[in-house]
Amino acid sequence: MPTVLALETSCDESAAAIVRDRTLLASALASQVEEHARWGGVVPEIASRRHVEALPQLIAQVCLESDVALADLDGIAATVAPGLVGALLVASVTGRTLARLYAKPFVAVHHLEGHLCSVQLGEPLPPGPYLVLLVSGGHTELLRVDGPGRYLRLGRSHDDAAGEAFDKVSRLLGLAYPGGPAIEAAGREGDPSRFALPKGRVSRPEGGYYPYDFSFSGLKTAMLRQVRALEQAMPAEPLPLADLAASFEQVVAEVLVERSCRCARDQGLETLVLVGGVAANRRLRALLEQRCRRDGLAWRVAPLAYCTDNAAMIGLAAAQRLVAGQTSSLELGVGARMPLEQADRLYEHPGCF
Repeated sequence: MPTVLALETSCDESAAAIVRDRTLLASALASQVEEHARWGGVVPEIASRRHVEALPQLIAQVCLESDVALADLDGIAATVAPGLVGALLVASVTGRTLARLYAKPFVAVHHLEGHLCSVQLGEPLPPGPYLVLLVSGGHTELLRVDGPGRYLRLGRSHDDAAGEAFDKVSRLLGLAYPGGPAIEAAGREGDPSRFALPKGRVSRPEGGYYPYDFSFSGLKTAMLRQVRALEQAMPAEPLPLADLAASFEQVVAEVLVERSCRCARDQGLETLVLVGGVAANRRLRALLEQRCRRDGLAWRVAPLAYCTDNAAMIGLAAAQRLVAGQTSSLELGVGARMPLEQADRLYEHPGCF
């Protein structure tokens, strides 16, 4: 089975890992959260500079911990899309350079395909087809997976991704960045039913609603109006942050789970898989388990340690592609946006985009 060095720098996490088949031999990560928290979000130029500084040390660390030399690898992988272009270039250029120096195959990886593979760091996936709910800072999608590289998007967010909504509402409430952990912590002792908040739907041009799609813009507006109403009604009182956070978190979890379970039932899919950074949210994980049990669905959830961006999941995706005989051109670029359904383009030589 292939042994792969994987690099991930698509946003604000610098990461390296070495995997062999589905076994993680070593993983290292350098987070930039504290630095970007000063600005309330990721600053692309800062992120790129920090990746350049961190990645060589991370590569050395995983080689040492795994006792695998670069010359002994079967392939070198890097995330090339989607993400921040400057950040993506750091891993891509590093990976392609090492691949040329050591005469190893280079495997370009779609970031979302990495997230799809992250659940395998806990337990094996069933054979397709199954439904994936991918929820992260930049993506909220429902994907039918029929097998490696065979994806069909069945639902998506038409505005902010769920993770972006968490960040913006956290800022509204005066909480920290990133918003997901901050809102979860603030709402832990709150009443999730105190404030009635809308479950946004997306209208079809011909009438009715898209049954599996998401919209969080109306929810953000409702939160803003609720906060202003409370400030006007009780100007001398502090905001009930715990109840506001819990109510927001609950409605997001309900929307995600209800539409995902409905999609799985309608499509005749027996397994629902949850991945992505927002998959670390405990309220969402608990509600997913509860609804899947009720609806007779099997479920899989990525391990908490591998929900957010990491190189281990990129390594799994790359190993999967190598086993299928797929490699990428050393002339391949990077892309800020690329639908998952087009991931096979990364293995079409020369494969530039």
